[in-house]
Amino acid sequence: MMEGIIAGLGGIVHSLLTVYIWVVIIGALLTWVRPDPYNPIVQIIYRLTEPAYTLIRRMMPTVFNGIDLAPIILIVLLNVIDVILVNVINAAVLG
Repeated sequence: MMEGIIAGLGGIVHSLLTVYIWVVIIGALLTWVRPDPYNPIVQIIYRLTEPAYTLIRRMMPTVFNGIDLAPIILIVLLNVIDVILVNVINAAVLG
């Protein structure tokens, strides 16, 4: 019973991380096309991604040759967190 709950919560966390990775990708693509900053969808995407970018930019320089690598760094970190969480949850459920 408890294993099922843990596995279910792990699945939810994995799904949320996957959705957030896609939000970061969409936000990065939006910077290439200069969308209307007053569009509600664009504002939501910026509000979801900018706090994470700001945290990363405080820790390390992210702009190289005019290209901001904060989205790529964030995606890599989120994938690492996802793999670690999946492994921990699998170990808790199976072991």
